[in-house]
Formats: sequence, C-alpha cells, structure tokens
Amino acid sequence: MTPPPAGAPAPASPAPAAPTAPPKLTPKDFQSDQIVRWCPGCGDYAILNAVLQVMPTLGIPREKIVFVSGIGCSSRFPYYMNTYGFHTIHGRAPGIATGVKLANPELTVFVVTGDGDGLSIGGNHLLHALRRNVDLKILLFNNRIYGLTKGQYSPTSEVGKITKSSPFGTVERPLEPIAVALAAEATFVARSVDVQAQHLQAVVKRAAAHRGSAFVEILQNCNVFNDGAWTSVTERDVRDDRQLTLEHGKPMVFGKDRTKGIRLRGFEPEVVTLGKDGVTEKDLLVHDEKERHGSLAYILSRMNPPEFPLTLGVFRQIEFPTYETKVHEQVRKAREKAGPGDLAKLIAGPETWEVRPDGSKVAHGEM
Repeated sequence: MTPPPAGAPAPASPAPAAPTAPPKLTPKDFQSDQIVRWCPGCGDYAILNAVLQVMPTLGIPREKIVFVSGIGCSSRFPYYMNTYGFHTIHGRAPGIATGVKLANPELTVFVVTGDGDGLSIGGNHLLHALRRNVDLKILLFNNRIYGLTKGQYSPTSEVGKITKSSPFGTVERPLEPIAVALAAEATFVARSVDVQAQHLQAVVKRAAAHRGSAFVEILQNCNVFNDGAWTSVTERDVRDDRQLTLEHGKPMVFGKDRTKGIRLRGFEPEVVTLGKDGVTEKDLLVHDEKERHGSLAYILSRMNPPEFPLTLGVFRQIEFPTYETKVHEQVRKAREKAGPGDLAKLIAGPETWEVRPDGSKVAHGEM
C-alpha cells in the first residue's frame, strides 16, 4: 500500500457504527419448543396464551425473566416459556423464588402455582413471601380441585363438594385466596379469569410492573375433574350481572344495564338498585386500591355469589420497600463496618480441628 505524501492530511477515521436497537420481541419469541401437555380444553392454555401476549410488552429481555413453579398441572408452566425457569418441589416455589430474587435482584421473577400447591403444603411459604414483600409475581390458578392427582378436593373447594377424597361432600370451609393474600400484607392483590383474555392480560401486566409482592388469583377451569367450576359467573349471558369489575376511584357499579351497585351499611356491603328508593351512584362504594390498611379490600374479598357479584380486578396496590432491597442494604452496611469478610476463615473457625493420621487431634488455632 503506497503511504500518503508528506504533509498530506491523515485519512478520516470511519464513523462509529450507530448502536443497534434490540430486536422487538413477539409472543412467539417467549414460546418454548416444548409440546404443551395439558388436557384438551384446560383453562391453563388460555392463561399461557395471555402471559405470552403480555411478555413482549414488558420490555424485559428473556434472559432477565425467570418462571418458578411447584407441583401440579399449573407447574408445567416453566417448560412452555422461553425464559429461565425452575420446576421445583411441592409448595416450595415461593421460597426458591425468594432465593433467586435475592441472588440477582435485577431478574423479574414469576411464581406459578395452584390452589392445591400454593394454599395447602405451600401455604406457609406463600404467606411469608407475601408478608416480606419479596418482588415476586405470583400467579395462583384456582380450579377448586386437585387436578394432577386426579380429582381430590382442594383448600378452595366449596362446602359439600363430592370428590374422590370426599365421597360424602366436604365439611370444610374453603380458603379465600384474595383474603389470604390481603391478610399476609401483599402489596398488590388482584383477581382475573382464564376465559376473559383482555382483563387477564391487563391484570398480569400490572402485576409485572408492580415492585413488591404481587398476588394474582386466576379462576381456571379443569374440564376433566371439575368442569364448570366458575361458569355460573363467567358465562357470557350471565357474567355482566354476576361480576363486579373494580376500577380505582370509580363507584362500584355492575349489571347488564349498569343499574346495580354496592353500598356499605356499617361494615356490611349490600347490593342496591340505582334509581330505586332514591339510590344514586353517590351512595355507592368508591374503589380505592391505594387504601393503606386494606379494610375495604378485605370486605370485597369476602363477597361471594350468589348473594354478591364476584369481584374482579385489582383489590390493592400500595408501595413498600422490598425484601431484597432491605437485605442488600443491610449487607452493604455490614461490609462497610466490618470489611468484606473471609468465608474460608468463617468456616474453619476456632471450634474446628484436624485429626492427624496418627490419631492425634490439633485444634484449628494450633495449626
């Protein structure tokens, strides 16, 4: 190559390449190559599709997302997501997910569980993950039955439910998942339905955006062992009259013609008809999802058909410091005060010793 003549200006350096924008992800990008193996017609398909639709809208790379599950039909979820995932043990998903979040707080961590996995053997783990305000997105599928083990009654089965494990009908009162989450001080609590795709997507998206413990109960149909568990409130021809969709700052109105509402009489809610006996929207309860103490949200969680409409939407969303943030801040302060520490020295502390080949024993401090 001939050098440039003396005194000639140096050739201009090539302009740096413009940074390329990350590729825009689609729902298909979050779908794994595994064959989805749920029973044909299972509500889990609709939930999976809703989550797949939401994932690209979050703007989070797949390698920053983790799905953790326990045991049950719902717990196959991590196999079907093209993200990181753990299929763990019965009821322990919240505990393992807490470890994941503590190890890497930058990850977005979802927990997928069911009414059996999450509220029976896993109830204790669920309660403490919520009360600690670990930044987890917990999706609890509630079909009121044990599906994977072939149809035993679950903690949410209604009184009198005849199943393989309750041939004469259950005698236990069911747990109300929303009430449990509120009592455990979860900072985000919501409910949606498998067959109402737009509502479900909106709720999952809000849960994903929340910083703190997010709990979403998803009413789901098991068409093999408990078919029609929720049809009395989800069928198109009845749901307007049997569902109340919460909207922050708006009065609680429902009904096909929007003529019914919820009024509070003392501490008891009641269904009223607008226009009857002079009742107007000003007399109705106004939803406040930011209510700090959650008293109103708890009242709503106890409203059940047929006396009341089934309540859907966000019951509560408040801000509170997250568990992992407080733990890492505590670690930082401890390091500032005492130094980074020495793990090997800690393990081989003053109460350890070595047994020599001749049988003699030497204390650690004498080595």
